[in-house]
Amino acid sequence: MAQIDKCKIPLAFWRVIEELGIRPTALLRQARLPATLHLGGQTFVTTTQFFALMQALSDLSGDPMLGIRMVQTVDTAVHPPSSLAAFYARDYRDGLARLSRFKCLCTPEQLHVAETKGDCVITTEWPFATGAEPAISVDITFATLVEMGRRATRGAIVPRRLELTRPDPVIAAYMEYFGCPVRTGASRNLLVLDAGDLDKPFPGHNPDMLEMLTPALNAALGELEAQSSVAEQVKIILKRSMASGQPGLSDVAKQMGMSERTLQRRITETGSTFRDLLSDARRDLGRHLLADPTTDIDEVACLLGYQDTTSFYRAFREWEGMPPNRWREMNTAKFDAMVTGGLH
Repeated sequence: MAQIDKCKIPLAFWRVIEELGIRPTALLRQARLPATLHLGGQTFVTTTQFFALMQALSDLSGDPMLGIRMVQTVDTAVHPPSSLAAFYARDYRDGLARLSRFKCLCTPEQLHVAETKGDCVITTEWPFATGAEPAISVDITFATLVEMGRRATRGAIVPRRLELTRPDPVIAAYMEYFGCPVRTGASRNLLVLDAGDLDKPFPGHNPDMLEMLTPALNAALGELEAQSSVAEQVKIILKRSMASGQPGLSDVAKQMGMSERTLQRRITETGSTFRDLLSDARRDLGRHLLADPTTDIDEVACLLGYQDTTSFYRAFREWEGMPPNRWREMNTAKFDAMVTGGLH
């Protein structure tokens, strides 16, 4: 499903790090995030900010086991509903499926679970990431999956192996926690479980709780889909309408069959603004038009709804850090290859 670049930082996170001896204000300062971010309830950050927060946490603590210790410290009862539902599942397989399905309600991180030849291979993906995921974040994800299995089955869940992209070897305590071979310097992060463990039942399986939680979580997923897709719909309409002048919110709302007020509210719910979407649409369309060297730059500016080329140059510099003619020079080769290959 389409997603939004929004990560939830629950109040429980700040409580846990304080219990581990790290002050929230010091962490936020290290991550170069607003000093009051931890105040006033649940916090939302982007993937880039979340990665900065995780890296700062690792740097401040200097503890290679911190991610695992955080997972062990958190009581099951304080998990968000999207994770809590997994503990009420029928068995480990059902728990992993529920966690994978509803995880996007907390972060855009995607869990990919695949069974093959007796193995259950779990990998992760951050669609909005612009850099490598911090090691502590990987530790928290994989430890959460294993810890869920151990707590919910009330038995031993020992992975078959763990592969990590970090270059340095892990310490003995790290290997002791997972109880399996750990290879570093791998091409991607992955956790391999014994597929036979997936059939282990959860003694705490609670159909009544699942009956209450699941409809609410499915509704939240539907709302998230609507929020993310409305932004894409708006951008499509904007790209289509730019050549005839700069379209306004009321014009787009009319084309989407809703009131201006409703569209404004739905855009706000995505964490964006109409101005942001207009800028994104112009940037996407500008790249597409500039990739064709036969289109004059003045014409591109006009097609994007700019009244003069100077305004377009200024906006493009903000987007790409260079003028459009320079960007075109760097990308002409790519366009030529596409045309030659018949992919345009």
